[in-house]
Amino acid sequence: MRGARVAAPLCGITAAAVLTACGVPPSDVIEAGAPASGIVSPSPAPTSTPATVSLFFLHDGSLQPYPRRTGDAAEIRTVVRLLFEGPTGNETATATTRLPRLKEAPRVTIADDGDLSVRLPDGTPSLSRQAMLQLTCTVAYAAPPSHAASRRPTTGTDAGRAAGDATAGSIHVLGDGWTMTRSGHACPVVPRPQK
Repeated sequence: MRGARVAAPLCGITAAAVLTACGVPPSDVIEAGAPASGIVSPSPAPTSTPATVSLFFLHDGSLQPYPRRTGDAAEIRTVVRLLFEGPTGNETATATTRLPRLKEAPRVTIADDGDLSVRLPDGTPSLSRQAMLQLTCTVAYAAPPSHAASRRPTTGTDAGRAAGDATAGSIHVLGDGWTMTRSGHACPVVPRPQK
């Protein structure tokens, strides 16, 4: 029993000697507030499910949709950027583009009425009719269905097109000293890609 009483103080002295030898100065009790009551883990970042969007390129001179998987299909700025990047290696066998290669990404803004403006970098020449159709139709089919459907009138010529497949809103393309405007009415009728 006497050995146990001697061992406890020796352990305390040994621990103090070890801490002092390590350069840890002794201190009084420090009040730090209430003890932790639980573990808080950061919520995981939402994962985006890849979806398919239609990018319009030219096939033998005709406007054709090319489905493209993207993780950010709901973001129209992403869709416009992908279009200006042009066809991928697999698509170049059949797809061409009349859109210019840009040195920097275009700036895309959406007005309260749904009209979209695309500001191209300075020095970009005005777009050809086919290039403007590529951009207009890509944007028209990439618009969220509920938003597009609320703005698109239904006419006899739209019978083959599902509500929300293209938008009646206008797209304004602004360059260095030039502006072009077009609506989505001239776009071909294509099925919306499956998500």
